Amino acid sequence: MIVIPAIDLKEGKCVRLEQGLMEKETVFSNNPGEQALDWELQGAELLHIVDLDGAFAGLPKNREAIEDILRTITIPAQLGGGIRDIATIEAYLSLGLSRVIIGTAAQRNPELVREACAKFPGQIVVGIDAKNGMVAVQGWAEMTDVTAVDLAKKFEGFGVSAVIYTDISRDGMLQGPNLEATRSLAEAISIPVIASGGVSSLKDIEHLLAIESYGVSGVITGKAVYTGAIKLSEAIALTKG
Repeated sequence: MIVIPAIDLKEGKCVRLEQGLMEKETVFSNNPGEQALDWELQGAELLHIVDLDGAFAGLPKNREAIEDILRTITIPAQLGGGIRDIATIEAYLSLGLSRVIIGTAAQRNPELVREACAKFPGQIVVGIDAKNGMVAVQGWAEMTDVTAVDLAKKFEGFGVSAVIYTDISRDGMLQGPNLEATRSLAEAISIPVIASGGVSSLKDIEHLLAIESYGVSGVITGKAVYTGAIKLSEAIALTKG
């Protein structure tokens, strides 16, 4: 299992939200490239970037900051937020991103995921955000009547590299990840699952390591590593055993 630090971009700055609410933001850095390099120097093997403005607008919004990050780091990076069509995927991958994350569009148009996986093998990740087990879309602003497990099962056999599962109610709250829901999802599909939302301590990393065998391949951490609740290098060392 790998530990993946997150950079959430809003108006070109690194921020963290509480439960996905744009009005509940904390700015942690005005220099995304510098922040990304710090995570790399602490041992990160993969960087997770979210274009928050893009997620709400439905189209890319923080290209300058994304390019700055990619110029600065040498490790691979994945990005989500506002990716709704093949042209956007192609444009982002041409910048040097290793993987792109399809979220809202995956729920609304599963065929886009199939097409993207065929065209860009190994570079497509699906993001599933849920609250009480039900999928949320459009930057978490809109709830659906689809369960996270049912949605994830649609992508079996497509060639999806991973499913990022985020429990919205825990995101940015430092209350610990939803272990039960994460394990249930990982057990239900053959696609590797990356846990996201609520990681607050090394103990949370240990709990996730305990369910790694069910198919949990990674964990994304944001607020905890920004506030110092977790030292990224220590979390990475823990997963290395």
